[in-house]
Amino acid sequence: MAKDVLCEVNNCTYWGPGNRCHAKAIYIVTRKGKEASNSEETDCKTFVPKV
Repeated sequence: MAKDVLCEVNNCTYWGPGNRCHAKAIYIVTRKGKEASNSEETDCKTFVPKV
């Protein structure tokens, strides 16, 4: 398992200093239910916008 998860989405609730993700778990899915062949074909379902 990854030790650190890096993220540059600074408007996410879980984004922290050093571009570190502070979510307890990460959930990523493929777009449109098909197999992904690159990162652009995936989406992070863990994202929660900062309020």
